[in-house]
Amino acid sequence: MAQTRSRSGNGRATLLECAISNFTERGYHGTSMRDIASDAGVTVASIYHHFPSKQEILQEIMVRTMTDTISMTRSALVASDSEPAHQLDAIVRAWTLFHTTRQQEALIGASELRSLDDVGRKLVVTLRDEQEAMFREVIDRGVALGAFATPFPREAARAVINMGYAIASWYRAGGSIQPAQMAERYSELALGTVRGTSL
Repeated sequence: MAQTRSRSGNGRATLLECAISNFTERGYHGTSMRDIASDAGVTVASIYHHFPSKQEILQEIMVRTMTDTISMTRSALVASDSEPAHQLDAIVRAWTLFHTTRQQEALIGASELRSLDDVGRKLVVTLRDEQEAMFREVIDRGVALGAFATPFPREAARAVINMGYAIASWYRAGGSIQPAQMAERYSELALGTVRGTSL
């Protein structure tokens, strides 16, 4: 059971934090507004001052998750040089770090798309498409320049992305492999997937 938080000034951020914890533990459909309220140390009625429904809470978590991952990967891409292998290395490392350091949000983002209503699903899918396009553009450019030899660039991009999604379901913080080490390993796996040049 989620641990009750007794803190003053409970607000929107705390409710989101408690919702993330509960959605991770119980799933969206297994979590009630009462669960979130109990964990946050507030009444159910007070949640509605911030969110009109549990669906709105889920949408905010998933949109924020995708927005943050896009920001992280785009920043990594911009900071990289123009070599396709270096660019793929940069965005895969950022992608992996997000899924190991913000694991609960990443797990919700990977597993709860089915729980969104039509409006929320369309928004999140649009953001996912934007993220996928970033990976595809790097890989397509690498193929065009002869740096990558995969005959299946679209599928390669999806495979690399899905490797990152999967981390959230099994990675254990505090284990023998630190996030930076995992990011390095997944970069090597990604480059292997596209048959890229060694860094």
